[in-house]
Amino acid sequence: MSHAPLPSRIYPVVDEARWVGELGQAGARLIQLRLKDLAPDALLREIRAGIAQARQHGVCLVLNDYWRIAIGEGVDYIHLGQEDLDTADLPAIRAAGIRLGVSTHSEAELERALSVSPDYVALGPVWPTRLKKMPWGPQGTDKLTMWKQRIGDLPLVAIGGITLERAPSCIAAGADCVSAVSDFIRMPDPAGQVKAWLAATRAERPL
Repeated sequence: MSHAPLPSRIYPVVDEARWVGELGQAGARLIQLRLKDLAPDALLREIRAGIAQARQHGVCLVLNDYWRIAIGEGVDYIHLGQEDLDTADLPAIRAAGIRLGVSTHSEAELERALSVSPDYVALGPVWPTRLKKMPWGPQGTDKLTMWKQRIGDLPLVAIGGITLERAPSCIAAGADCVSAVSDFIRMPDPAGQVKAWLAATRAERPL
């Protein structure tokens, strides 16, 4: 079975809908909207705003976690953690035509992810990350190479502690796409970061 490639080498993760427009305008074509701790009404408003920004700027939007809303609103992709696989209605997600990404941190988690036929898998943290307390140590770029050999043409996303300087080594090691939160939206010039990441990852190997 062959898998469709992701639409971009870079994959910013953002915590507000406005970033979808700002980074999309700068050239990002794959953006994850990861929202936490919002009341239901505010959550739905923010997701709808993210979808509108994505459509306006030609962005493929990935919604983290809220698969029921993703089905109702027609989001492009849903990203699920391992614990989400316990409760998500995967047949309903597929029936809605939504593509699926899954987080992995270990061999066992990779096997589980592959068992649900995702459209990409993410491996992390490649380097130490400050954003979340992680039970796993840094995976390193060698693990990216191992994962890629294991999954073939299924797209592999590298995440966790990745900076502009580190992104090319992830692509060189086998990742199809590199993802980050801090190195985009926590920087003084997020749009400039998008352009710099696109340039840095384009040079490593052809899509």
